[in-house]
Amino acid sequence: MQRFHFPRWTNALVRGLPVVAFLSAVYLVGLLAFGASPETLAVGYAPRQPIPFSHKLHAGELAIDCRYCHTTVEEAAHAAVPPAATCMNCHTRIKPQSPLLRPLREAVAKDEPIRWTRVHDLADYVYFDHSAHVTRGVSCVSCHGRVDQMEVVEQVEPLSMGWCLECHRDPAPNVRPVDKVFDLAWEPQGDARELGRRLMEERGIAPSTDCSTCHR
Repeated sequence: MQRFHFPRWTNALVRGLPVVAFLSAVYLVGLLAFGASPETLAVGYAPRQPIPFSHKLHAGELAIDCRYCHTTVEEAAHAAVPPAATCMNCHTRIKPQSPLLRPLREAVAKDEPIRWTRVHDLADYVYFDHSAHVTRGVSCVSCHGRVDQMEVVEQVEPLSMGWCLECHRDPAPNVRPVDKVFDLAWEPQGDARELGRRLMEERGIAPSTDCSTCHR
């Protein structure tokens, strides 16, 4: 006589196991794809800095050009972070005794750099050249957003491979006159895509989508 160790209704559970396994796999893939994506983990990242530097005040209200601090952005792959001495060009006279600027004064006294926390940090295997972009008409806004309106700088774009490729395949909306690259408030008159296409044709802009362009 055959004996059953489990009630007969459990047979339905066994038949449903493949469906449960499939749905579990789909859930895990979705969790990894969306839960661990750059859009989820990086966008909105706004770390606390050693000095509460306000881009809204400096780049916005005071209209200090981006290049005053990021001096190499038009000539090198990296946009340089200014040394403490650059900050002291103004702050020897403007609020020189402010408690908030103590780390700045200490850095100057010790001849050490300020330990800023990086906000936009690409993977080590990614090569990105700032000069190649800004000298062809891609504004800071396209990647960093309206920094001149940020009290605290935060990441507004995912900076993922797919996001970069999307622009390389269709850069026209992000191409503007070169003299407007650092004018973060500039808006095109008319169709931005049409203007970008015309500028691309004039300058011979044709971004590569080859892997070696960014992975060297």
